[in-house]
This record gives sequence, structure tokens and C-alpha cells, in this order.
Amino acid sequence: MNKLALKPASIAGVLLVSAIALTGCAAAGGTTSEETAGTLIVYTNSNGDGRGEWIAEKATEAGMDIEIVGLGGADLANRIVAEKNNPVGDVVFGLNNMFFETLKAEEAISAYEPAWAEEVDAESGDPVDGAFWPLVEQAIVTVYDTNTVPESDAPDEFSDLWDDDQYKGRYEVNTALGQATPQLVLAGLLAEHEDEDGDLGISDEGWEQVEAYFANGSPAVEGTDLYARLSRDEVDFGVIPSSGITSRDAEYGTATGVISPDAGVPYVTEQIAVINGTAKTEQAQEFIDWFGSAEVQGEFAAEFSAYPVNETARAQALPEVVTLIESLPKQDIDFAFVRENISGWVEKTELEYLP
Repeated sequence: MNKLALKPASIAGVLLVSAIALTGCAAAGGTTSEETAGTLIVYTNSNGDGRGEWIAEKATEAGMDIEIVGLGGADLANRIVAEKNNPVGDVVFGLNNMFFETLKAEEAISAYEPAWAEEVDAESGDPVDGAFWPLVEQAIVTVYDTNTVPESDAPDEFSDLWDDDQYKGRYEVNTALGQATPQLVLAGLLAEHEDEDGDLGISDEGWEQVEAYFANGSPAVEGTDLYARLSRDEVDFGVIPSSGITSRDAEYGTATGVISPDAGVPYVTEQIAVINGTAKTEQAQEFIDWFGSAEVQGEFAAEFSAYPVNETARAQALPEVVTLIESLPKQDIDFAFVRENISGWVEKTELEYLP
């Protein structure tokens, strides 16, 4: 039950969200030299804040021709499954274990052991079949600006936001449940309320928490960053992946504090895999070997405040990021149970509880 504050970092962050529309479709039947030599289509939900542009530029420097296609996590996973009989993408990265387990079960990705496999903890990916491999670990945290909300005035527990009148209407809720982060928030809310006799495996108390969370929050504004709303005094609290903190502190002049509840916070591990059926298997494997290498992951960590799974790359991570991640307890979430029920939870929440 402690609240953590981060100092503004020196590196600059540019908030660019890239969502490149994909119009091509894969050819049926055999492959041609033109197909295998063409642009590598890289699907991701982790292209925001300039990441997509940086990766594309670095890949070009490394002699690879890639196109980054960005989409929200759940929507991207659904798209890959829908395309599995005629795949458009060649590589996917950024989705968490839960989504990758779904892609594996649907046979939408194929196993490949990267050149850097021994540099990461295989247990963080798919230790059974090696269908996907870990890149970056992130905490999903509730943040505030200590310039406007002193640590002593911040809540100790996430639930205080809707249970305590002083915080009601002062925290942002993201209602875009097709995205990975809002789904993880929902999973975190329900994690402690599993009940085999309850609706969709959740007790009445659990659904009451979900109802109260959305009813007393301030809905996110499409196209408006949480930190812009913090700076304009529209809200005092909101949820963000931990890697987004440093660049926003640099851009907005905030000094981020993090609520660290006793039960911990949700963690995710972003993964990478070859899309099954791609005509560019060798190019896809080459990209995975390159992007997941200690050198590139180290540069990526320094540029985007990431916490690499690759321990060699972790030496280049920002000290404040390492301190934050290693100090925040992990919430105990049964992701197998979540994966089995998340679609029903999302549907119920959208129908019954969203503003």
C-alpha cells in the first residue's frame, strides 16, 4: 500500500499514434519471387508514441522493407484469426500472452525459435511449443500528477476512486473495450471475484465493482491523451501502460505518481510470432531475430522507456523504469480463466455498464 512518484525524465517524447490502413490481400495458391521479396507486413498494437515510425526507420537501416499496421489489441487478434485462411500480415508483435494463446489455439501463428531464444526466460512466452516469444514486460498502472495531487492525497487502493466521494468523476475510464489495456483493467477488476456460480464466473460483488467503476468515472475522450486531460484539470487519475510515463512527463511537465494497491497491478508481457501461412516466412524470421535482439531491444528500451525481457537489453533500460517495474507487485490474475471468459465479460460490460 504505497504510492510511487517518478521524476520527469530527460528524454523527449513525441505523441504520435500510427494506424496505417491495410488494403492489400494475400494471394491464394503458390508463392512467387515477387511475393516473397515484397514488403513485410508487421501487425502490432504497440505502434503508438512514435514506436511504429522508429521501428520502420531502424528496419530500413538494417536493410529490411517493412510496413507497420497498427490496431487495438483485441481487434488485432480477431483480425488475424479472421484472416488465417488467407493471411495478410506476416509478423505480429505487442499482443500479450492471453491474445497469443488464442492465436496459437486457432493455429494462426507458427512456431519459430529466435536467434536470441536463450537470452530470455522462455516461461514468459510459450515454453511448450515456442509459438510466441517475449519482448517487453509492462505494468498497467493508475497514475496521477504529483504537481497537482500530493502523494498524501492520492488513494491507496484502486477501488477508492469510486468508493470515496472525493475522487468520483475525477478519474478517467477507457470504454474502448476492443483494446488490450481496457480489457486488462476489466480483468483486474474481476480477478478477485471469481465464483463458479456467478454470472460468467463472477460474483455479484464483482459486477457491482465494474458497474461502480464505469458509473463514477469520466469517459476517455477519443483522440485526447490522458495527460492532456490531467494538465487541463479535467481529471486527476487514469490508467496507462508503464512505458508511456516517461515520454509524457517530458512532454507535459508532469511528475507522475503511481497507485500501488496491496493486491498489486496487472502486468502484461508483449510477445512476437510469425503469422501462419505467410509467403514471407524467411523475412518474418529475419525480422524477429533482428527486433528481439539485445541490441535493438536495448535501443528500444532507452528510447521508449520499456522494460525488456531480454536481460542483456535490460542494461540499457532507464533506471527509473527498472526501479518502478521492480517495485510494483504483480496482481494475481488467472489469465487462462480470463481468456476463457473475456469475450462474455466485455459484452456484458458494454451492454449493461458503459455510459
